[in-house]
Amino acid sequence: MPKDVDLSSREWCDLVFEGKNKDFGAYEMRTTSTKRHNKAVLYTLIGAIIVVAAAVSIAKLQEYIAERRLAEQAQQEEVLIDMSENEEPEEEQQERLEQPKPEVLPEEVLNTVKVTELRIVEDEKVKAEDEIKTQDELKETETAFGQKDNDKGTEDRNVTRTLKEEVVVEKKEPEKKVEKEEVFKSVEQMPTFPGGEAALMKYLSSHIQYPTMAQENNVQGRVVVQFVVTKTGKVGDVRVVRSVDKDLDREAVRVCKSLPNFVPGRQNGQPVNVWYTLPVTFKLQGTN
Repeated sequence: MPKDVDLSSREWCDLVFEGKNKDFGAYEMRTTSTKRHNKAVLYTLIGAIIVVAAAVSIAKLQEYIAERRLAEQAQQEEVLIDMSENEEPEEEQQERLEQPKPEVLPEEVLNTVKVTELRIVEDEKVKAEDEIKTQDELKETETAFGQKDNDKGTEDRNVTRTLKEEVVVEKKEPEKKVEKEEVFKSVEQMPTFPGGEAALMKYLSSHIQYPTMAQENNVQGRVVVQFVVTKTGKVGDVRVVRSVDKDLDREAVRVCKSLPNFVPGRQNGQPVNVWYTLPVTFKLQGTN
């Protein structure tokens, strides 16, 4: 048999099946075998490409998620470091408050110097009170001068000490800073209701009281409520983020406030405050 003969060609098939029944099926299978083989190879290549692309995409997605978590942890650590650096130790605050402030003498204690102005006048115009007194006269009137000059100032330490005691300096205590605890939107372990989502839906359906006005006006819909699950598991700070009707909104808030304690969310192994979003559906019976 020649080597260059194509066993899948139609001429070779006609030669093999010459004088035989070609409608039996073997003839058609023999002539279309090349086409089937080509399709099989093509589908295999396409499947292999899809599998490789999916594996690469999953690996990149996992790498992106890991980088994002590392960035969030680094940001939280920077915030904690800034807060710790800004806090002043209590001992340093106490020492700063206990440091004595320099005492300031009141103005009435300060001594003043009287400057005598010399004028040349006639003897007749000189008054008795302006005459220059001798040393003996000054000694005799020392007590009177002291009593008169105490209001203006004195060098007597006893008098100065008495006036110092009358000065009251009020120390203002520093205002205490109230730090507001952070509320997370997403944490490693989100808060959960005791019993899971099914128990939460059962609690809502059994405790919701459909408002009468809403029933009469055939008002129904889904109210989206958001509240804080504290680090102790309690529900706090309830608010409506998607409103339907004021009566339905009010009832949804009331039911959320009555919820029992959740299992608190955790970040880095510690319980934290987390925002929790809950849709509350109001649907009248007999409606689609």
